[in-house]
Amino acid sequence: MAGKFFDEWCVGDAIVHELRRTVTETDNLLFTTMTHNPQPLHLDVEAAKASEFGQILFNGTFTFALLIGLSVGDTTLGTLVANLGYDKVVMPKPVFIGDTLRAETEVMDLRESRSRPDAGVVTFRHAMLNQRNEEVCSCLRMALLKKKPA
Repeated sequence: MAGKFFDEWCVGDAIVHELRRTVTETDNLLFTTMTHNPQPLHLDVEAAKASEFGQILFNGTFTFALLIGLSVGDTTLGTLVANLGYDKVVMPKPVFIGDTLRAETEVMDLRESRSRPDAGVVTFRHAMLNQRNEEVCSCLRMALLKKKPA
């Protein structure tokens, strides 16, 4: 088990996740079509070339999902009861086909669960950076985690 229990976290804990991912045209095409997103900036090379970006813009919801996925192994794998929500999802820079993305996490808040004495809520700030160290996505994730067994 790679994740940590609620009572093993401290506010300010930070992780630079080792997993990285270079995003591909296939990733973008499959995710965009599987989610029925007809945005030409994701699917139409000519429309994308005519945009301010000048190339295919990678699907932002894939970027967000990848951010969470890259963080799970080091944060909540094996200790998660439930993800309670996501807040302040922002995408300050675009992602393009061929970008290599990595994730970083910081613990922002901890609180005991009011309804589950064996669990607590951790608020993580996840950030996705590209190969130029530009932040391309970030969010807060509230996760209900098990406490360490007695």
